Amino acid sequence: MKRLKWIPALIIMLALLGGIGYSAVFGLGADKSGSLSSIDLGLDLAGGVSITYEVDGEQNPDKEDMKDTIYKLQQRVDNYSTEAQVYQEGSNRINIEIPGVSDANTILKDLGQPGKLYFIAHLDKDGNENYTYHSGITTDEDGNMVLEEGVMPGYQLNKTIEELDADGSIILKGENVVVSEVKAQQDQYGNSEPVVSLEFDEAGKQAFADATTKAFNNNKDTIGIYYDGRFISVPAVQAALTDGKAIITGEKTFDAAQNLASMIRIGGLKLELKELRSNVVGAQLGSEAINTSLIAAAVGFALIAIFMIVFFRILGLSATLALGFYSGLIVFLLSAFDITLTLPGIAGIILSIGMAVDANVLVFARIREEIASGKAVDEARKSGYHKALSSILDGNITTLIVAIVLRAGGTGPIKGFAETLMLGIILSMFTALVVTRVITNIFYGLGLQSPVLYGKAKPVKVFDFVGKRKLFYAISCIVIAIGIAFMAVNSSQGKGAFNYSLDFVGGTSTNVTFDKEYTVAEIENDIIPAIKEASGVKEVLHQRVSGTNQVIFKTSTMDVDQRKAVEQMFAEKYGIAAENIAAETISSTISSEMRVDAVKSLLIALVLMLIYIWFRFKDIKFGAAAIIALAHDALIVVVAYAISRISVGNTFIAVVLTIIGYSINDTIVTFDRIRENLHIATGKKEMAQLVNNSVSQTITRSLFTSATTFFTVLALYIFGVADIKMFALPLMVGVICGTYSSIFIASPMWFDLKTKFKTFFAKKN
Repeated sequence: MKRLKWIPALIIMLALLGGIGYSAVFGLGADKSGSLSSIDLGLDLAGGVSITYEVDGEQNPDKEDMKDTIYKLQQRVDNYSTEAQVYQEGSNRINIEIPGVSDANTILKDLGQPGKLYFIAHLDKDGNENYTYHSGITTDEDGNMVLEEGVMPGYQLNKTIEELDADGSIILKGENVVVSEVKAQQDQYGNSEPVVSLEFDEAGKQAFADATTKAFNNNKDTIGIYYDGRFISVPAVQAALTDGKAIITGEKTFDAAQNLASMIRIGGLKLELKELRSNVVGAQLGSEAINTSLIAAAVGFALIAIFMIVFFRILGLSATLALGFYSGLIVFLLSAFDITLTLPGIAGIILSIGMAVDANVLVFARIREEIASGKAVDEARKSGYHKALSSILDGNITTLIVAIVLRAGGTGPIKGFAETLMLGIILSMFTALVVTRVITNIFYGLGLQSPVLYGKAKPVKVFDFVGKRKLFYAISCIVIAIGIAFMAVNSSQGKGAFNYSLDFVGGTSTNVTFDKEYTVAEIENDIIPAIKEASGVKEVLHQRVSGTNQVIFKTSTMDVDQRKAVEQMFAEKYGIAAENIAAETISSTISSEMRVDAVKSLLIALVLMLIYIWFRFKDIKFGAAAIIALAHDALIVVVAYAISRISVGNTFIAVVLTIIGYSINDTIVTFDRIRENLHIATGKKEMAQLVNNSVSQTITRSLFTSATTFFTVLALYIFGVADIKMFALPLMVGVICGTYSSIFIASPMWFDLKTKFKTFFAKKN
């Protein structure tokens, strides 16, 4: 009778799973929201809008001004998508590519003309008005009110910009603005209101202090903010602002405040730009990238399901169903939060899937240990979740710290990776700790209570990890040394230490206008191989321009002879005249500033991770050992790129970050077992035995987790297109070395720090 009451719970659970699955495939409503098809995809997977600007009035602008302008534009377009790309074309052009959109005119209207921004005093030195408010209404001869012809309502300049600059009425220019962002503050009634917060550089600080002091003393006069030929805000000065900061109030909505802040940011460009062209472009990875990735996901899921059910029986079935919930929910939430999905984003999801499976494996291993100790299944289940909780929380929180810092401080693909990782971590913890537990409760309530269905932990064979640690250290050092040797040899031969892709070093963009529209398959199977054969380049990306016969081919930098060879090939094989082929040098899409931002964010994340581990484990040596293991894994992945000559591009950073997140989670679990057993160790000999026992107790779980994560990445490698294979291969290397370091490096390193540097760390603590 008791079993019957669990049948409705089973039906509800299966109905929810079916509903989530239906939503993921077919979506909800006419717009199919919550489905795979409603997720915004990046340039690499789905294409988007390409806009080209040209510097107005300068053929050869200053290189530093171009770099500064590109960096600021990247920050601006991040509002549309974290995967937007900004790069230089030729000497005086800037390309902006924004994924997931198909209306270039809407983007252009919203983005605005990247022109000059000025802060203008209301009165000049003689007391004359520099600008006045026009209502747009006047009176005719009969005294009737009529619209004033040619006059738009609002503030209008009474002088030209040149005249204002000459008489000193321009207080500041856009380049003096360091920060322009939206914040919230309380108004006089205690309600929250959006405001625009500004900060100025040192030159602007003094000028703004003088101007606001003068305006405030003149009956709270106004200062006009003039951009792109119109006033975007004319705030009244409420106080003398002498600290180089200002707050603009009066915006009625957050979107209006965000738009004003964005215009002030883009108005801070050192160069004035004009639109040259705008196009809708196709996916960079070709037509099959999405389909093959979906096949790989399905195969990876099936392999994980088989593995979990074979090794963990009824618990594995519960985990598989929970992973189904996770898969459906991640699709729904990616759509709901308008997160743009790209290859780096897929890396974040793969990592979170690995952590979801890992959390289940941790719990299941604990349950089996409890059953082996003689506890009943129900008591073992409760105890297993209780004992595994700290490991799961610590592992996920440390990885979440990395994701949050990268989201806050990173740009471009780094931000996209962080967003999917944050979402995946939170969701994986929910499904592992809540959904899986509910499902196992249902199965137990239905009568599946035999210990045989759950399994027992086998006696642990203890391996001497500490005694063999020097061998493990030596293996790692040899691999890293081989990688460094490869880098040195390749550099000496002029190949470069790494095989940098277009993302890092730029290249050549060739725009070809064909006499007919070619399909993606024809471009991938016929034209691209012909380009490679003619030029000798190894990497060719392509984008079709929607509504035209144009195709843009991006390659590594081609010299004059290579360009001529490509032109000749197009002329002979496709009858393309030289005037229909335009080649330009393009810069990298990952700027030096973006790299610096990524490194800074990662260093901050590592410091915060160290502090968290120190706080949780009450011993800084755990944190130090974890950081050393992470450095080991990052170095192994880097030398793998150097040895294999895989292209170092956009996904390189995502791969390294993924492995760091994976490795720290793996390491924390082992450290948690050491912490649990720490009370039994008193001397150095007992300490060595403690480490050996703890690693031996968790090694099966480490191998199981690695296997399931490896299955997912392996499926991507087998079924993915060429670019996805080059993304999956170093990830597989990273999973292997992350597992290796958590077992053979991290814990023995903690032992060395604990015993050999005891005095040093005692002083620090």
